[in-house]
Amino acid sequence: MTECNADEFVFEGPGRRDVVARFDGGDISSDGGAIVLRETEAKTGILKRFARCFTDHRRADRVEHTIEELVTQRVFGLCLGWEDLNDHDELRRDPLLGTLVGKSEPKEMLLASSSTLNRLELGGDQIQTGERYKKISLNFDAVDQLLVQAFLEAYETPPEEIVLDLDATDDPIHGRQEGRFFHGYYDCYCFLPLYIFCGEHLLCARLRRSNIDGSKGALEEVQRIVAQIRESWPEVRIVLRADSGFCREPLMSWCEAEEGVEYVLGIARNERLVAMVEDALGMAQMEHAGTGEPARVYRELTYRTLDSWSRSRRVVAKAEHSSKGDNPRFVVTSLLTDEIEAKQLYEKRYCARGDMENRIKEQQHYLFADRTSSHWMRANQIRLYFSSIAYVLMQALRQIGLEGTELAKAQCQTIRLKLLKIGAQVKVTVRKVWIRLSESYPYADVFANVWHKLRSVKPRHG
Repeated sequence: MTECNADEFVFEGPGRRDVVARFDGGDISSDGGAIVLRETEAKTGILKRFARCFTDHRRADRVEHTIEELVTQRVFGLCLGWEDLNDHDELRRDPLLGTLVGKSEPKEMLLASSSTLNRLELGGDQIQTGERYKKISLNFDAVDQLLVQAFLEAYETPPEEIVLDLDATDDPIHGRQEGRFFHGYYDCYCFLPLYIFCGEHLLCARLRRSNIDGSKGALEEVQRIVAQIRESWPEVRIVLRADSGFCREPLMSWCEAEEGVEYVLGIARNERLVAMVEDALGMAQMEHAGTGEPARVYRELTYRTLDSWSRSRRVVAKAEHSSKGDNPRFVVTSLLTDEIEAKQLYEKRYCARGDMENRIKEQQHYLFADRTSSHWMRANQIRLYFSSIAYVLMQALRQIGLEGTELAKAQCQTIRLKLLKIGAQVKVTVRKVWIRLSESYPYADVFANVWHKLRSVKPRHG
């Protein structure tokens, strides 16, 4: 019988050969491609500016890890798939991550442990006199401004029009956390975060309790974002787009009063609206009977609620009939009929909002925005900010480095697996840090292209 050796692992191999595995390869990392993240940060300064949003009240002579190092370590960890703080108790010995963080001696200087990183989350907005541990605070307003500023910097010239997508989603919770409420629609205890995207760019991620209307706080966030955008792009046209959960009088009336701001919002169907498209549903039913395929007929309506709307508004109706029966849908908009006709408005303008749901899932599933397991709401909002900054950094890599490559539209998980997760040997000398990437890496050409693009672009920030 083969003796069991804790330092050697024997597996079945090809032919007469055994496969023997040992942990004796030296300093080898599975994240060799992460050096492109550091280069992306050098061009954008996202992490450096995020670190400035924190205030450090620790004694300088006792600080081993600066705020910028802590922030960089945490965000790079999320980008590389290390979602938990506990992961960093082992990662702190990784010389490659030490190089990315900026340690002057990555081979000898340990990174921060989970308990040290945890201090980023637990500080209040005001640090109490005499506080021993919670001495790091975060300015939420500064982070909100940074998310919008990073979006503005992604454009070389101001666009003529942008579309801001709003949506709320569920973030299930599993303990007696602050802000815990049961949501009937999602059938679980959860938070109800609000997201605002413009295409692939994240502009707002706000954690909220779930015992609220889904649109609560949306107007204030939109007003803040639009004001900041107008400072840089005074002439840009802004279109708000959202589902029926955001079809509320205050939001619509604000858009109508604001020059250069329009809206395209879903509206929940009701008996009055359905009655107004009864003839169109009949036509769709007849067409379906003849073809066997789903049939759609569009109608232009002028509609006003009985008491909640201040005025009559343009509503576009989609009267659809399929094998499952009638499926009427409605959209209210401030866009005029002579600018865009009903079918194009619904199919091209409104339905395009579905891509935002992919962006939310990308952040929640792959950058761990749903890891909101802290007891305190404030700490969970900070975790959401870290995930958001990780998304912004990955989006910058996607836009700057991956443009024109096969990964230009890839999601974060695909970028992580195909670009960042490269086996590499790390060797630290007096003058250099050598990262010897795997010779069998299948995307070497893509990596070289990314490196060339990142090195050739000018920094976005001052």
